[in-house]
Amino acid sequence: MSVQGRTQGSENAKITTTTKTASNLRLCAVSLDGSLRVQDDPYLKREQAVAIFDLLNENRFAPVGHEAGPYRLELALVDRRLVMTISLDRGKHVVSHHLSLTPFRRLLKDYTFVCESLHDAVGRASPEKIEAIDMGRRGIHNEAAELLQARLSSKVTIDIDTARRLFTLIHVLLMRSQEHGGQMRRLA
Repeated sequence: MSVQGRTQGSENAKITTTTKTASNLRLCAVSLDGSLRVQDDPYLKREQAVAIFDLLNENRFAPVGHEAGPYRLELALVDRRLVMTISLDRGKHVVSHHLSLTPFRRLLKDYTFVCESLHDAVGRASPEKIEAIDMGRRGIHNEAAELLQARLSSKVTIDIDTARRLFTLIHVLLMRSQEHGGQMRRLA
């Protein structure tokens, strides 16, 4: 696996990670809109890094009607919509999809609350309490992944693990946006 870092000195830098594998119906690179900076938030940085690493190690991703991957995916938030720009490994544009986040509003709000509760509980609460909070987080995460998979079904074929990791990246984008005046506040 090869990793490309942030482009320094660019206001619109993107965070990109790439990998090479045999399957063509998969993602080989994921980029997040780099115009929103995480204010040295180690939690968000870790969540983003883990989601991208896991996503690139194992995923199923194919735009409907197109089977000439592998694909690069760029995720951005524009006007309270998720913009998914899909291109081939060598950069040729395949398709862009705009996905309303309104159906995810409750799940994103609940997921954010539970993640904050889990973060606050670590080191303070009993292991049983932490496990209960984490079980709730996983339940919300699974529900959101199933909704994402269903909402994308006419546009992109993804498996449930890919949907889970993409939902994590959507959450990271929204939290980054919130620090900049807020998609999450308007969404929630």
